Amino acid sequence: MSIRTVIVDDEPLARERLRKLAEAEGDLEIVAECADGREAVQAIEEHRPDLVFLDIQMPEMDGFAVLQEVTTPELPVVVFVTAYSQHAIRAFEVHALDYLLKPFTRTRFKQAVERVRQHLQLKQTGDLNRKLTNLLNEIRPESRPPDRLAVRSGGRVFFVRIPDIDWVEAADNYVNLHVGKESHLVRETLTAMEKRLEPHQFVRISRSALVNLDRIRELQPLFHGDYAVILRDGTRLNLSRTHRERLRRFLER
Repeated sequence: MSIRTVIVDDEPLARERLRKLAEAEGDLEIVAECADGREAVQAIEEHRPDLVFLDIQMPEMDGFAVLQEVTTPELPVVVFVTAYSQHAIRAFEVHALDYLLKPFTRTRFKQAVERVRQHLQLKQTGDLNRKLTNLLNEIRPESRPPDRLAVRSGGRVFFVRIPDIDWVEAADNYVNLHVGKESHLVRETLTAMEKRLEPHQFVRISRSALVNLDRIRELQPLFHGDYAVILRDGTRLNLSRTHRERLRRFLER
C-alpha cells in the first residue's frame, strides 16, 4: 500500500532530511513539500494525503493553525515535528498519531512510520478511534492537563479553552460542552471527560453533570435537603445527595 505523504517544515534542511528518510521507507509517496502553513493547507486540500509530517513551530501559521484551516471532510494522519516537548499534549489533543522531537534518529522516524502503517490498517477495520484513545491514555498520566480541548465538527477542528466551559452534560456516549451561548458535542463519556479536566476547577454534581466552580452563583435549598445549583447565566442544575459533600468541600477552599 502506497502512503501518500506531505512534508511541512519551514527549514529546507529539515524538509530534505524528512524526504530522504521517507524515501528510504519505500511505501511513502511524497506528493508535496511545503515551507509554511498556507502552502500546507493548500497541499492537504489538493492532494488529500494519507499522512502529513507537520512542523509545529512555523511563522505566521503554526501546525495547529494549519489543522484548523483545513476544510477536507477527513484529516490525514498527522505526525507532528517539533523542537519543543511541551507541544506533545496539544499534538495529541488534535488527534496527532505521533510526534517527532528534533533532533530525532532514523530509528525513531521508522517507529513513527510503523505506527502510521498500523493505524491506517486499523482505520480500515474501524478501530482507529480506540487506538487513538489508548495512545492518549498512555501519555496523560505524566503530563500536565491541557488548557484547551479539541472538538471535531464538519471535518474541522475547533479549540475550546477549558476555563471557558460553564458545565458539561452527559448525553449517552457523548458529552455536551456548554460554553456561553454555544455547545459542542464530543464523543466521550462524562467519566472520561472528568479525568481530562482540571480537578480543582470542575466538580461532579450528579451522574449527568460536571460544573466549572467559577460559574456557580448560588446554591438554592429545595425540599428534603436537596439543592439546586444556579450558574451565573441562570442555568439551573440539580445537585445530587451523593455529590453534595464533595461540592461543599470544593466551595470552602
